[in-house]
Amino acid sequence: MAAYVARYAQAFLDVVTSAKLDPAAVNRQLGDFAATWDGSAELQTFLTNPAVAAQQKIAVLDKLNEKLGLQKEVRNLLAVLIDNDRIGAVKEVIAAYRQALQARMGVQQAEIVTARELNAAEKDALLAGAGHLAGGKVEASFRLDRNILGGAVVRIGSTVYDGSVRGRLQRLRESLVAD
Repeated sequence: MAAYVARYAQAFLDVVTSAKLDPAAVNRQLGDFAATWDGSAELQTFLTNPAVAAQQKIAVLDKLNEKLGLQKEVRNLLAVLIDNDRIGAVKEVIAAYRQALQARMGVQQAEIVTARELNAAEKDALLAGAGHLAGGKVEASFRLDRNILGGAVVRIGSTVYDGSVRGRLQRLRESLVAD
């Protein structure tokens, strides 16, 4: 991630916080713009074209905003990205903003890898355990990996908690070789 991405994300988070905007509404609007961005190669090409003046690009953004109904602050973020030739990194800025918002709210990201599909109760139990490990709230993504054989691997930030059968077998093997 480029250093400027974090600066834009942090500055936007400061604007959202100081203006007391609803983070859920802002998040939805950023998602709407990102979906429009992803769905239109023409829009991406036009907005990232250095031969097109920033004023023309912002005029297109304002036309698009008539349909999307973005709050002034969200529209202004996009206009600043356009004006500074950074609109090509809009998805990275959105992701960094969301990550900074969660950090400010005390929510940590976790990835939970299991060998099989989990039911809702099992997911809730794993989320509670991950929250306990993280010392706070956790928002997790779940992924299947049949190679771990059983159990789960929980990654919170850069820390990995390996409770998989494969991990246990590996540690047992290392222990036997070391003796």
